[in-house]
Amino acid sequence: MRKPGEPIYLRKHVLALLLALLATVVLPRIYELLVGPLSLEARLLSGLTIGVAGGLALYFSFRESARNEPENKE
Repeated sequence: MRKPGEPIYLRKHVLALLLALLATVVLPRIYELLVGPLSLEARLLSGLTIGVAGGLALYFSFRESARNEPENKE
């Protein structure tokens, strides 16, 4: 049961979050397969960069659509 004022997350929010999380691991692996090996530092830095960019993109694209449930005024 949601509390009053708690955000209602839609299925597309959860799917976009899952894709952003997977991109932090998958994109560096695809680069390694197509171009060449990455050092540990490069993998960590690229994962962090992709994660921060994905988080910011999710925040700015879904902040309006994450509706808040109206508070009960009983």
